[in-house]
Amino acid sequence: MDVRDDTPQAPAAAAGATDETPPAVSRRIRLITLIATFGGLLFGYDTGVINGALPYMTEDLGLTPVTEGMVTSSLLLGAALGAVVGGRMSDARGRRRTILSLAVLFFAGALGCTLAPTTEVMVVARFVLGLAVGGASVTVPVYLAEISPAERRGALVTRNELMIVSGQLLAFTSNAVIARVGGESGGVWRWMLVIATLPAVVLWFGMLVMPESPRWLASQSRFTETLDVLRQVRSQARAEAELSEVTALAVKDQQERLGGWQEMRARPWVRRLMLVGFGIAIVQQITGVNTIMYYGTQILTDAGFAADSALTANIANGVISVLATFAGIWLLGRVDRRPMLMTGQAGTTGALLLIGVFSLTLPAGEVRAFAVLAMTVTFLAFQQGAISPVTWLMLSEIFPMRMRGFGMGVAAVVLWLTNFVIGLVFPSLVSGMSISSTFFLFVALGLLSLTFVKLYVPETRGRSLETLEAELRTRFS
Repeated sequence: MDVRDDTPQAPAAAAGATDETPPAVSRRIRLITLIATFGGLLFGYDTGVINGALPYMTEDLGLTPVTEGMVTSSLLLGAALGAVVGGRMSDARGRRRTILSLAVLFFAGALGCTLAPTTEVMVVARFVLGLAVGGASVTVPVYLAEISPAERRGALVTRNELMIVSGQLLAFTSNAVIARVGGESGGVWRWMLVIATLPAVVLWFGMLVMPESPRWLASQSRFTETLDVLRQVRSQARAEAELSEVTALAVKDQQERLGGWQEMRARPWVRRLMLVGFGIAIVQQITGVNTIMYYGTQILTDAGFAADSALTANIANGVISVLATFAGIWLLGRVDRRPMLMTGQAGTTGALLLIGVFSLTLPAGEVRAFAVLAMTVTFLAFQQGAISPVTWLMLSEIFPMRMRGFGMGVAAVVLWLTNFVIGLVFPSLVSGMSISSTFFLFVALGLLSLTFVKLYVPETRGRSLETLEAELRTRFS
């Protein structure tokens, strides 16, 4: 299955793409994007907060290396389940209603983690939080992709990635501040965790007044409501033109609809597309990005930083992630997705190679500490500036409208299970193999990922979702 797309193509213009967007419409799109991406902020905070909370939690809850891995990875296991359930729910009940339900889960999970009296309760609460993280990782990008104009889809969908890394930066910064203010007092990690309840409240109240995805409404044959929503986020002429395109595909999809697993079994092109989606999901994770996000403080401590200094230095990882994501959003409007993904893979693989070399060859102390920090920052620049935004964007684009939530959900399950395995085994790998050998393993996986992207990943930039679906149907048939 070789689906290379090396021939440059002119972007297909969306209906009415030359219409000037009225200022009120632009403001409405920005507001919808801001509110929906609070799901991304929670995703980022809840995955990043464990980085600084874990050392303090270890003492209070009596964690061992095995239970450390369980506390960290229980969220990831929950995210795998939450992704597929969230995807199916968003296809059945709508994107907006699913996000509202996820906001409740975010609040309950964060509160459960904050109040957890034992390791067992913490693992369960983190699993519940993972259900929300996984559901948000699927539903928010799909919602944004379906409500965005074709020419702005890359920039608007990747705002969610910006909010994810902003949430991680918020977690790193608040961890450092709370640790310095709270010192060695018992339960300081609980204050780190409870902050996540606040954006959950904002997400719930905000989504109460946001519209449903116009494409989901069309998939339910609710065409009058589809037009009403399109008029909120398009000019009048473009809304009517886009309604015709969306309606035509929705009618065709209704005639062909099988849905879910039946769709994959009955249609070879959908099955092949799913395999590509699985590959894109795995590529994003086997860079080892979440070893930096979950265990960054320990990595820097091992390199030579004191515990408090490592917490502070780890903020640099959060800052570069945010800045790199800004750069990625800018690039997505100017360069094709596939070359951007390959450049990110080459950069992260090189940075991991140097982390391994420095950890192996430099003596413990200040020089090694800052050399490793410089490489983690470089790694995150390529990861968050190229790989992560392209991954979530492409997964929100490539699946057919009738099963977009389900398709992205299943791909996200693969992503989260890969993340789960890495988060679970990383402490044991470092303990058994040394940190340098562990990163050399990720280098080898990075080279395999680069080969996969070159051979199998299609280009998606510049097409409307309907045009892209027609292209992919032809290419994978």
